[in-house]
Amino acid sequence: MAITGPFELDWTQENLEAVRRTNVKKYNAEFHSQSALEGVLELRAAQHVQPEEIEGIRIDIFDVAYHIIGGGEEGNKQRVRSKEEADHSLPYMVAVALLDGDVSPAQYRPERIVREDVQSLLHKVTILPNEELSKRFPNEMPCHIQITLKDGRELSIEKQDYEGFYTRPMSWEKAVAKFERLAALFTDATQRAAIVETVAHLETKEVEQLTELLGASFTRTH
Repeated sequence: MAITGPFELDWTQENLEAVRRTNVKKYNAEFHSQSALEGVLELRAAQHVQPEEIEGIRIDIFDVAYHIIGGGEEGNKQRVRSKEEADHSLPYMVAVALLDGDVSPAQYRPERIVREDVQSLLHKVTILPNEELSKRFPNEMPCHIQITLKDGRELSIEKQDYEGFYTRPMSWEKAVAKFERLAALFTDATQRAAIVETVAHLETKEVEQLTELLGASFTRTH
């Protein structure tokens, strides 16, 4: 982000409460995809959706998401051959979520991206901007998901946020579980426990204590 030109802040009208609007990503995916991915995975679990039964997937979403990850201003999102393309392609992320039941680093491995199952399914995903949903962003992260099956059934879900959005914060326990899952390949249990303990009591710690722990983990992996 770049800011140019003169501007003024009225600090009598500002406070530090913006931290209460902090959002945490639930999935290893571009921020604006989070509610759509949660919705797709909820449908998958509740309706036992089998990818081979899918005729088409339509997602109506707010314009910012459409332009960044849905095929708007940033172009075709159904041509995906690299991690950089995959993690900014809502069609890819939706398809791989339906196939694998997760969107984590494993879903961005080169061999996963190019497999026929996900390459075929992502072309069945249509992303459309919706004016009414756009008006609700950024106070919400709304979307409407509809999956049409080959037998004619239509499965749908509406989302206004996701677990991790400021209106529905992720619990400490789930945040720790996410950290454990992502850090397990690069640290041992003792290191992870020390990092969790330090972050949990960060207001009583020196920054150096945390950076030393993180640095030890980095050194271990290189």
